[in-house]
Amino acid sequence: MASSRAHNLYRLYGRYSNRQGSSLPRGSAGRHSPAVRRQPRPPAPSPADHALHELIAFSRTLFDTPDEGEILRLAMEYIATAGPYSAEAGYLKVDGDLVPSPSGQIHASAVDRRVRELAGQDGPVTVPGSPWGRALGLRGLERLHGYLVVTSRSRPTEAERSLLAALVRHTAAALSVAFSHRRRREDALELHRLREERTALQGQLISVAAELGYQRAVHALMADVAASGGGEEAITRALHGLTGLPALVEDRFGRLRSWTGPSRPTPYPEPDPVRQNEMLHAVAREVGPVRIRDRLITLVRPHGEILGLLALVDARNEADEHTVLALEHAATSLALELAHLRNLAEVELRLHRELVDDLLAGADEASAYARSEAVGHDLHRSHYVVVVQRSDRTADEAFAQTVGRAASAVGMRSLLTRRSDHVVLVADDRPHARALYEALARETGTRSATIGVSARCDSLYDIPHRYQEAQRALEVRRHSREGYGTTFFDELGLYRILGPGNDYRELETFVHEWLGQLIDYDSQHHAAMVETLSRYFDCGGNYDETAESLAIHRSTLRYRLQRIRDISGNDLANVEDRLNLQVATRVWKIVMGGPG
Repeated sequence: MASSRAHNLYRLYGRYSNRQGSSLPRGSAGRHSPAVRRQPRPPAPSPADHALHELIAFSRTLFDTPDEGEILRLAMEYIATAGPYSAEAGYLKVDGDLVPSPSGQIHASAVDRRVRELAGQDGPVTVPGSPWGRALGLRGLERLHGYLVVTSRSRPTEAERSLLAALVRHTAAALSVAFSHRRRREDALELHRLREERTALQGQLISVAAELGYQRAVHALMADVAASGGGEEAITRALHGLTGLPALVEDRFGRLRSWTGPSRPTPYPEPDPVRQNEMLHAVAREVGPVRIRDRLITLVRPHGEILGLLALVDARNEADEHTVLALEHAATSLALELAHLRNLAEVELRLHRELVDDLLAGADEASAYARSEAVGHDLHRSHYVVVVQRSDRTADEAFAQTVGRAASAVGMRSLLTRRSDHVVLVADDRPHARALYEALARETGTRSATIGVSARCDSLYDIPHRYQEAQRALEVRRHSREGYGTTFFDELGLYRILGPGNDYRELETFVHEWLGQLIDYDSQHHAAMVETLSRYFDCGGNYDETAESLAIHRSTLRYRLQRIRDISGNDLANVEDRLNLQVATRVWKIVMGGPG
């Protein structure tokens, strides 16, 4: 094998010599210079000399390559010519870590781990199927550039090892040159960047010097406005005077508090709570004023709490850095003003439950609005009164906090207080039919809660009456067959007119008097006569609608109604019988829980 490789190297060297030198054609000396003696042919170069010449030529290629990754790839491809070698893997050191070359063969993680264990030293590497393996460090004068992992089909000779060592040294030297060139390029780029940065800083210094006078003037003006006690109106007047743009202040709910300048909308648009919250969060995520449509907006939030917003109406997009500066200074002054107002209102925050108590008793509207804003609740919206009770405990402080957490978990914005046996919520939206009940069940670990919800309340003066409605709905639910869950007052139907002092046993007697025979028939025959009668009344006596709601044929419905007449002995055409039957079916559904 070694003689064959030497023969190939010899042939390659012969072609290399023919390309590099020049010689006369064969026989030319004999024809044209008969007197010239034929010189003896020089001895053929040895394979080792030829390999050395090839390494020198390859070294030129390495040193002409500017990229370290390409140098490593070329070395890995060439390594087979230095002996019975194969390049298993190559590594470049990048930012202190050894990064494998994509040109390497697929190798076990043990090889990778072994290379890292060597910590810059050469050492043996075990590769399955190769009797000899070595990890060779590519070292420069200042640093380790990487590794070559080389295996051999047989143990290399001394000459082959020397040639491999020379290749490693040439590769390391080429990497050092490429690294040096890259570092010089990076230094040149950094120097260029620093020069540009210096030029920019010089321009900024000139700009800052020119703006210092304007900033001092704006700061002094806003400080005077804050000290004068003119409030929000004084701040928007000063901001409008500085910028020439309409200035306005809104509270956190989106309601206008102050406007200075032309084009004020009349009436001011009613805010959408969902969009308002989305807008506040969008502005809060940014640093500095944010443009939303034709407004330049900044939040007023001392200590991180959003108290409102300050905005400029800039329909023509004329705002510049001076406008932004004035807006930010004005927002700082407004934050001090609103924080002062909030501090005055915080005296009542400890008594926020008294606000609910006053609402339930009939509070003064102006005072209620002011106090509700102090506790961060918008009473201007429609509200619902919600009463929550548990059968297994009194409404202590812990239960009140549990109800509050459950309400927050389902997105209910509400005010809360408690009575001796129930908790009261004044919520700004109609609760979901089951969401609050399910959230409360998760919080408490039991489903023994009863919830009553009033009809919608559009005026603060209606809250005491709505509180009674919620209690009435809770009582109906508590005395029904399914005592736990949520009942809405506006869904009680006929039962809304029944007084809270009625004896529920009398109601059951009434139901059994009019529907008892049908209930017994349904129980014995697994039929649905009472449900059919209830649907018939719900559909206003319309045969087609009733049949469709029951998913039966019209002829089947006629048959059932006739059977109802026969079983109960009541005449559906009789006005009095019809009324009593309809009332009985309503009470059967609402109080007694329907079928069962």
